[in-house]
Amino acid sequence: MGSLDLPYASSFKGGSETFLQNVFESILKTYLRKNPMAKTIWELVKSVDNEKISYDHFFFRTFKVDGYGIDSLASFFMDYGYKVGGRLDFPKKKVQVLWLSPPDVHFPDNGYGIGNGPLPRLVIAELLVEELSPESQEIIRKYLKPEGGKQAVLSSTLGSLIWEKPTSTDFNQLAKESEFAAWTLVYGYTMNHLAFAVHRLKHSFSDIKCVKEYFEEKGFELNKDGGVLKVSQDGLLLQVSAMSEKLVVEFADGVTQIVPASYIEFVERLVLPQFKDMPCDEIKEFHRREGLEQASAYHIMESTRFTA
Repeated sequence: MGSLDLPYASSFKGGSETFLQNVFESILKTYLRKNPMAKTIWELVKSVDNEKISYDHFFFRTFKVDGYGIDSLASFFMDYGYKVGGRLDFPKKKVQVLWLSPPDVHFPDNGYGIGNGPLPRLVIAELLVEELSPESQEIIRKYLKPEGGKQAVLSSTLGSLIWEKPTSTDFNQLAKESEFAAWTLVYGYTMNHLAFAVHRLKHSFSDIKCVKEYFEEKGFELNKDGGVLKVSQDGLLLQVSAMSEKLVVEFADGVTQIVPASYIEFVERLVLPQFKDMPCDEIKEFHRREGLEQASAYHIMESTRFTA
């Protein structure tokens, strides 16, 4: 078959939609394999009323140093049609965040999952390493080898650190100044969290308040920073997240410690005021509230808080 005979010619510079979807599936499988509690929540959502899952966004953490920052992941996905949606700054945490909107892909109106539904937004955070103390900078730079950031996407799909496993001494020293830094040194490019698109769910979980009540009744610890239900100033972006499960980590020096891992979030994007009278079956994603909310995002990052 010649190239002109293809049923759909992708405009992506990086390759086919199928390849991109397979990358996301691998990232998701790695995340679920490494985070038992997140997998339990994911399976519960699927099991209730035989729900068809859709994702709002995938979130990653990086170090802004020597090619390991936002661009180490973003450049790959932008080759596949992702576009910059916006940026957020968190000076207190010494963190910058970039979110990317997904490309248009062909999927049915009731499509779900990664292979048969809309692709997730991407949210990538980077720690401004140069703003840390000289001691913390030295620890981070000791592990990050030149050119290693080029393997960021591969690291995320495999769930394997690009750098050597850290020592407990380095981890604990780093955690005193930045829990973000310590978390990233341990988990690297493994997905920090995924967020379900509540507004695309069809049954019991199609209302975020029902989601909140369900998981509270099941005994899951939800993030209470800024309130369990986080609402944007315009009232159109609603978010709930679980607190991270704490897992045993064995460090390079043989010491084991309990460290927060990844978590799960739920996002409901309400219809914009100018489209409120549209029939429900005609509403698309672009008719809904887009982007992130500064205050809510700050509170949600506390889902990996080390101390109670």
